[in-house]
Amino acid sequence: MKINLLIVLCCCAVSATARQVKVEFVPDTEQKSVKVLVGNKHFTSFIYPDNLEKPVLYPIYTAGGLVVTRGFPLKSRDGERTDHPHHVGLWLNYESVNGLDFWNNSYNIPAANKVRYGWVRNTKVEKLTGGKNEGRLSYTSNWENQAGKVLLKEQTTFVFSGRGHSRSIDRITTLIAQQDTVFFKDVKDGMIGLRVTKELEMPSDKVEEFTDSQGNITRVPASNNGANGNYLSSAGKQGNDVWGSRGNWCMLYAKKEGMPVAVSIIDHPKNPGYPTYWHARDYGLFAANPLGQNIFSNGKERLNMKLAPGQSVTFRYRVQIDEKIHPDAKALNAAADDFAKTY
Repeated sequence: MKINLLIVLCCCAVSATARQVKVEFVPDTEQKSVKVLVGNKHFTSFIYPDNLEKPVLYPIYTAGGLVVTRGFPLKSRDGERTDHPHHVGLWLNYESVNGLDFWNNSYNIPAANKVRYGWVRNTKVEKLTGGKNEGRLSYTSNWENQAGKVLLKEQTTFVFSGRGHSRSIDRITTLIAQQDTVFFKDVKDGMIGLRVTKELEMPSDKVEEFTDSQGNITRVPASNNGANGNYLSSAGKQGNDVWGSRGNWCMLYAKKEGMPVAVSIIDHPKNPGYPTYWHARDYGLFAANPLGQNIFSNGKERLNMKLAPGQSVTFRYRVQIDEKIHPDAKALNAAADDFAKTY
């Protein structure tokens, strides 16, 4: 049996009349990074250094150059929170893969405890193809334990494009089980994650504590330093009510430097667990997790997905980043309909 689990991350609210712009790549094999230029402007970089626990896109900018990702832990900025050091840019992994926690792994985990965590490494950029309307970056990685045993082979292709005041990233990711059957236990932390800049956080006047699967506690301080974000889901949920709810799209929107900015994630009907559950936190973590059904449903549903050796799973997701507008529900429903026909 083959389970198709394709991850597509697309950031764009496109006007039908807006002209697409050229995409170029600037690879740096020594630094293990690839800069992505859209319309001659830095859009994002794919980075995969050996000291990072997974490859990520960081930073990410709007079409006009406003950064939407948090700087910490790679480059801290004044007024930003410094919690959850594993939240870096835009990434994909999971909290429980054969009992190993890939999501929460970071430099902050003591060496003695690292054996409980997995990492996505041995990343190799296989192909770069720029173009007039889009650019493609393909890479492979291994999901490994600390001893280097490979649980999953990852094959990912990013498709970058831009049009008008929008920029897009489609991410197509296939995970292939190797020698052992791989179990994805229903847990909270997964699967596509984005940690946003402080303006896109929701205002908060309370200190919160979060505990990972290994019992580590992270304190998140209050923050009203420019935070003005809010969530809206396809189910009509807003703010903190979005967390743990289902929907085929969710938008996080705010103003940054006086400019409307919105980041939307769109689910795909072919994905397992569609429509996805939203792991959307007020402090700036914006994630979609279709695999944690037991947690989000309070025990009413269970998935506990598994792959036998040789089986694969592919995720499809679209992330849409808009500048100068906050799309309404009608526009996002149309975008979701379009995405459903794309892959």
